[in-house]
Amino acid sequence: MTTQENLSAEAIEEAPVPRAGNTLKVGAVGLAGVLFMAVANAAPITAMTGNVPIAVAFGNGIGAPAGFLVATVVLTLFSVGFVAMARHITTAGAFYGFVTHGLGQVWGMATGLLATVAYVVFEGSLIGIFSYFAHDALDKWFGWDVNWLLLGAIGIVVIGLLGYFDINIAAVFLGVMLIAEVILLTALALSVLFHGGGPDGWLATAVNPFSAFKDLPAGGGFDLQAAGAPLAAGTAALGLFFAFWSWVGYETTAVYGEESRNPKRIVPRATLIAVVGLGLFYTFVSWMVIAGDGRKDAVDLAANDSIGMFTKLAEKNLGGSWVTYLYLFLIVSGSFACALAFHNAASRYMFAFGRDIPALHGSLGATHAKHRSPHIASLVQSIITAVVTVGFYFLTVKGDDPYTGGYVYQYGLLALVGTMAILLVQSITSVAVIWYFHVKKTHPGNLVTTGIIPALGGIGMLYVVYLLFSNLEFAGGGAAGSPFFHAIPYLVFGTFAVGLVLVFVLKMRSPATYAAIGRHVFDEAKERE
Repeated sequence: MTTQENLSAEAIEEAPVPRAGNTLKVGAVGLAGVLFMAVANAAPITAMTGNVPIAVAFGNGIGAPAGFLVATVVLTLFSVGFVAMARHITTAGAFYGFVTHGLGQVWGMATGLLATVAYVVFEGSLIGIFSYFAHDALDKWFGWDVNWLLLGAIGIVVIGLLGYFDINIAAVFLGVMLIAEVILLTALALSVLFHGGGPDGWLATAVNPFSAFKDLPAGGGFDLQAAGAPLAAGTAALGLFFAFWSWVGYETTAVYGEESRNPKRIVPRATLIAVVGLGLFYTFVSWMVIAGDGRKDAVDLAANDSIGMFTKLAEKNLGGSWVTYLYLFLIVSGSFACALAFHNAASRYMFAFGRDIPALHGSLGATHAKHRSPHIASLVQSIITAVVTVGFYFLTVKGDDPYTGGYVYQYGLLALVGTMAILLVQSITSVAVIWYFHVKKTHPGNLVTTGIIPALGGIGMLYVVYLLFSNLEFAGGGAAGSPFFHAIPYLVFGTFAVGLVLVFVLKMRSPATYAAIGRHVFDEAKERE
């Protein structure tokens, strides 16, 4: 046993570990690149088209925009503490590194593993909705009935190739797609604004914060039908949950810190721009679309023609069927871009773990000699996504149907797993921020920005998790009877438990490895020499 292995883990537990060996490409992206990749994770057009109809038809009805407003406030509170950590710690592990520095290796390992699993399943979730959107678009454009598993396989392969090469290639693609979808959604929202609203005017109640917590009444208040049966009453908890799900990924700004040109400045700025910008954008677009369709038609379309809730309004206000074709193209490309962004984030979390564990240095912890990308972690992520997609296709009843297999099951259930996990991770991170600045006092911290505000953000996150658990079966929708649905809480908390077991095993068997968990940091001055 070497001298280093004999060192007490406690004696070196607090020491940061400078990056050594395999490294990501330093200075590869600027503020715009980090922002594009983070916002692409949130995928505005996918969030709006995929989540707003669910919130309207089965959640808080026309109060869905208010749900986005509430989520904006809570996530901004969380982000204040998050960026305070980002100003001092730069690591590809993001949550993993932040929690480790705040609460120690035990919490860091368990939280990091939970965050990794969340991002891993998010790519699978987005491949599901990408396949559904692509199938729908090809059918409308050319009358082709293409198997959704084939479409998913094509998406996985192309994403894998982009993940293998220089990160700038992915950043450029994501930037172009993001700009295009934001322009279209903005044009749609402004068209309603300039028309003076819709059949019922502005529907100001849609952005009243109290509306976020009101359940949709049975029949939507109009005796509406859904799938041939009276529309059941919704639950506001579901509307709030899908509002929070729409943001997931914005916090990956920190994941790209090591590859950014000035992480201590870029990551905090990109994070706050992303969370506030997305919040205002989501609230405005969802409000205008609901107002443009009108109170009754908004609920009716949300329940029976979710894509039509947007495309029919766009065709009416922006003129011509070409808008529908463009919209279909952008929801396909937008969901693909979102899956790519989650792939990149998951790969970097795997890389961060691989870099910390000696046995994985040559595999998950390796980077490509030329592109400096985490190419092996990227390949592993692609394989996992492929296995998950094949599983949902063959093991789900009517899994060969793109709506059932791709949208309801793969997209819906994996979104539940990932969002539940990431909300718990963000809650723990809020505690880590407070501990880092006010208990350990590693750096001076402002009582308001690194104490009270993160505490409020963490409480808000836990409240949403509580709402989700209280309405889990309703959130599962058509997939609520499946074995996978019933396994969701066990998958989430089981992952955290596995992380705890692993870290205690490391602590007993290799104190030096245990001490290095989550402490590989980017030393800007040294890295740029």
